[in-house]
Amino acid sequence: MKPNKTILLTLLLGQVVFAALALTVGGFLFQSGSAGLGIVAILWLMGRKGLRRSDLWMVIGAFAFSIVGDYFLSNRGGDALMFVYGIGFFFLAHLGYLGYALCHGRLHLPVTALFCGGYLIFFFTSLYGGISDPVLMWAALAYLFVSCFSMGAAWGITPRGPSRTFYLLGIGLVLFSDTLIAFREFMSYTRWDFLILPTYYGAHILVALAVWLRISDDSPGNA
Repeated sequence: MKPNKTILLTLLLGQVVFAALALTVGGFLFQSGSAGLGIVAILWLMGRKGLRRSDLWMVIGAFAFSIVGDYFLSNRGGDALMFVYGIGFFFLAHLGYLGYALCHGRLHLPVTALFCGGYLIFFFTSLYGGISDPVLMWAALAYLFVSCFSMGAAWGITPRGPSRTFYLLGIGLVLFSDTLIAFREFMSYTRWDFLILPTYYGAHILVALAVWLRISDDSPGNA
């Protein structure tokens, strides 16, 4: 195995290790590890190949905003405003994911409409009654739309291949994790809480892997 690929695989494995430590030990350092090492891996690829691509900076920004959003949600202590701040930073993270996908394809309108319609029904039939703060309601609604648009853009990535598949799965895991959080926060349904963090960390790992494969496909030789 080439030394460069070994370094990158080590960074990606580090994401898995940090995710496992976050689930078993806790602590913000480990909780931010999957996104943080994803940033390091992409920066390393950019430096190694001399890349200055805006699409890569969008994913870096998405990971960075995810770390900040996670900080607010992990330290809110029942403060609704901290929860809104967390949603705001995760909204920015989704803009990064959305931007990356649009750089490599287009918005898949049928899938976007399907997810938007389904989640709007879910919002007004299941979540709306559990949100008393109007600011939180609008923040949650805006986040719902950007999440669905991220999914639609990920579906529209071309060409089809492993990179697209991993990216689509990563965004799907983010959406799944967010849905479980909505169940817990607005419906007091906690049966599936144990899946929230594993799917959230798994999304970072899959997105980082998708970016690596994309760079390898777009460049001569292997990473």
